[in-house]
Amino acid sequence: MRKLLIADDEEGVRALVRMTLESDDYEILEASDGEEALRLARSELPQLVLLDVTMPELDGFEVCKALKGDAATSHIAVVLLTARTQKADQAKAAEVQADDYFTKPFSPVALLSKVDEVLGAP
Repeated sequence: MRKLLIADDEEGVRALVRMTLESDDYEILEASDGEEALRLARSELPQLVLLDVTMPELDGFEVCKALKGDAATSHIAVVLLTARTQKADQAKAAEVQADDYFTKPFSPVALLSKVDEVLGAP
């Protein structure tokens, strides 16, 4: 079973992502802020982190940069999940070495496709 971390400060978004992916073969972890996301990613080593950009404590860019900059977690795939669509945000995502950038609102089918694309279909 593959492990996935959903980090978003909005419970509704986490619930939607969880419901979309739990039918597939994933163990799903959840974090409601950047610090919790970083702690869980370091302790649980998920294969993928779906990371909101705008969160309390640390934002998604800071979490991604910390994960990618640490040899113990640099292999974890990070997809930034955000309502921010500006080119500057996408450039910053590339700068912090995010594996992909996925915008909200999203369809569950598109999210499943993105996760399969990033991780490789099971």
